[in-house]
Amino acid sequence: MHVRTGDEVLVITGKSKGQRGKITRAIPERDRVVVENLNMVKKHVKARGPRQRGGIIEMEAPLHVSNVMLICPNCGKAARTGDRILEGEGKVSRRKARYCKACDATIAEPAK
Repeated sequence: MHVRTGDEVLVITGKSKGQRGKITRAIPERDRVVVENLNMVKKHVKARGPRQRGGIIEMEAPLHVSNVMLICPNCGKAARTGDRILEGEGKVSRRKARYCKACDATIAEPAK
């Protein structure tokens, strides 16, 4: 997936189109992400004992990863990303890093 938990993204299609948000959860096995305060849905919840009441709650639903674009922390634009192998000394120190195709800058890993 081209986005990770903690990345800021722009929704490019759907009912939340044009809105920005931070990814709170990534679900790579289903190619989906949950963006905070976006794609809100109402869920009917059944009461579970005397402590948890039933009712209608509002929650964030997952979006398909193809419907979001990463906002580059360097240039501030929504841009496509690519992978680049950073060379080091020996085969062991090679690692893959994401980069912004608009400004060609390496994207740092989001803080967790």
